[in-house]
Amino acid sequence: MKNTLIPLIFKILGLFPLRLSRALGWAIGNLVWLFKGRNYRMTEKNLRKCLPELSAAELKTLIRESLVETSRTAAEAGAIWRNPWSWLQAQIVEVEGEDLLREELAKGKGLLVLAPHLGNWEVVAPYLASVAPLTAMYQPFPIPALDEMILSGRSKNNINMAPTNRKGVAMLLRALQQGNIVGILPDQVPEKTAGGDVANFFGRPAVTMSLVSSLIERTQCRVVSTFAQRVPGGFKLITLPAAAEIYSADQQESLLGLNLSVEACVRLAPAQYQWEYNRFRQLPKHLRD
Repeated sequence: MKNTLIPLIFKILGLFPLRLSRALGWAIGNLVWLFKGRNYRMTEKNLRKCLPELSAAELKTLIRESLVETSRTAAEAGAIWRNPWSWLQAQIVEVEGEDLLREELAKGKGLLVLAPHLGNWEVVAPYLASVAPLTAMYQPFPIPALDEMILSGRSKNNINMAPTNRKGVAMLLRALQQGNIVGILPDQVPEKTAGGDVANFFGRPAVTMSLVSSLIERTQCRVVSTFAQRVPGGFKLITLPAAAEIYSADQQESLLGLNLSVEACVRLAPAQYQWEYNRFRQLPKHLRD
């Protein structure tokens, strides 16, 4: 049943105006908060680890806000996949840091954009593709009909989707060598066969992908971070410089730079980060809580 029901839900959501999607996300997020299931517990656990300075009241408020914002991201996805760039462009009410993005791109070494799970990351790829051709990795979704919808929605205009295998890595390398943009979701725990090592994330050890440091080493590309913050009336696109450590030839320092770059984005809009993701899994036993 889920093979037909879930894609149908996203198709219906794709017909909603943004304000209605956000209202629905608010309602769903509050239900998730009320029933205190798995997403609530993981959000609380991660916030306690990453932002220990929060008071009990601040923690409670941020858990609720985070669950609402994540639900809004899901509720908005259908419309972003369904509609053309002209529609999405009209929802972008402010852009900050585009001069930096274009300046780094103009250096001709290719631009690697870190797009963490913050705000609505589905907005970032179409925005980047409006600046220059974009290649981004794509992990197939286990529900075929939904996978087809997502892949179609993400493969518009100047966007090329690369598989999460050696062929996909070769596509990323080629895009950077051609001076184009490559988009990476930098805060995913890599599969054991994909390459990664432990580096601090908000001061706590976390298995971190080595793909970014490898691409930098092989192409000498430039790196920035970009996210789409949810604001009244639409989205605000924000681009920040990557932490200087990310360019280090020492892989451990480069991985730390990757995580510092994500942290800098998250601290600007902590309620809109996907805290329910199990970022601290796959750690060696001696580093586990």
